[in-house]
Amino acid sequence: MLLGDPPKLTGMPVSAESAVGHDELAVLKLLALEGGLEGDVKISCSHLADRLNASNQTASRRLQRLESAGLLGRDTVSDGQWVAITDDGERTLHAEYEDYRRIFEANSEIELDGIITSGMGEGRHYISLPGYQRQFEDRLGYEPFPGTLNVDLHDDSVRRRSAIGSLEPVPIDGWEDDDRTYGPAVCYSATIETADGERYDTAHIIAPERTHHDEDQLEVIAPDKLREELGLEDDDHVVVYVGDRQ
Repeated sequence: MLLGDPPKLTGMPVSAESAVGHDELAVLKLLALEGGLEGDVKISCSHLADRLNASNQTASRRLQRLESAGLLGRDTVSDGQWVAITDDGERTLHAEYEDYRRIFEANSEIELDGIITSGMGEGRHYISLPGYQRQFEDRLGYEPFPGTLNVDLHDDSVRRRSAIGSLEPVPIDGWEDDDRTYGPAVCYSATIETADGERYDTAHIIAPERTHHDEDQLEVIAPDKLREELGLEDDDHVVVYVGDRQ
């Protein structure tokens, strides 16, 4: 649980945020259409410039920005360059896809699956702190059980997780006491479904605000102890539906 980390430990690097805009995302989409998600693709700046209706210099500059942001890998050769979209680039495209899916589809939930795992026990401490507890009661409408349900996501769900950023979060403000500063967090409405089809609807996933740490794990809070309520043990499979179900 990272709620207690100072705010400086959360958030993506400023260079990645500032370097990539809509123009670079358009290039990333074109490279994906050329096969950049499957592996290395050979491309020239002149070919890319033609697709973008832009100059060679503009095409080259956008590739450089994508590489600097960690969304693209490149290897320049004499007659062009080999490019491949990185895992971060794929997550960025998934987030764009989910934005459009929310526009054109009524169901805005994101389906993530994984297995139950034991945490380090830090969640119990942070969830119970008064600075967070008051906000949970006010903004989520319940007092969470003092602890989190930890879910290790499968690889395909790790990639889909970035789409959560397109949903409207419930913000939990950071605060401080005499001893330390506690970072802000975000919550998203969630439903847990077991392998037997049993469901629990009054839950939320919680994560430090704008963090990219531990993207392969979810932490879930709820009014009840979910392990007991759903009869869950380590390595049990669950599906977590994040967002509003229609």
